[in-house]
Amino acid sequence: MKILAFAGSNSKKSINKQLVEFTVSKFTADQIEILDLNDFEVSIYSIDRETESGFPEAILVLAEKISHADLIVLSLAEHNGSYSAAFKNVFDWVSRIPNRKVFDGGKLFLMSTSPGVRGGQSVFETATARFSRDGAELVASFSLPSFYENFKPDEGIVNPSLLSELESKIEAVQNLF
Repeated sequence: MKILAFAGSNSKKSINKQLVEFTVSKFTADQIEILDLNDFEVSIYSIDRETESGFPEAILVLAEKISHADLIVLSLAEHNGSYSAAFKNVFDWVSRIPNRKVFDGGKLFLMSTSPGVRGGQSVFETATARFSRDGAELVASFSLPSFYENFKPDEGIVNPSLLSELESKIEAVQNLF
């Protein structure tokens, strides 16, 4: 199994990236690639830029990586109840590539976390409703509330019931392959 993992955040201290890294460390996979959204920073999408310059190379590379993954593990940051601007921009660019959908039919393990008790539920709900229309097969989902209380950098998820929930979802996903 080839896993492509990333956070929908461009923060260097992203709590969503920490959650992604912890989660994929629990998988047994042939190949795990963790991306940093900062490596795919491009101009803000506009039809004029697309018409004048085509697609940025970084976007084509990202789209190719998505297409070749057996599983995408994505944890979304919530900014004002929605996607981060960095994620939304990359999403917009990839969605415009002709003859493809963003997730290209790939299996998706969708996650979110935030410092608050809702764990990024607003962006999580938006993505859950949206991503199937963008070519994702949602195979599992997990939201971690109150990140700083439930996650420690040297330990990972410290809340036993939340850890158990995540581990059972990982096991279910691995059984798909």
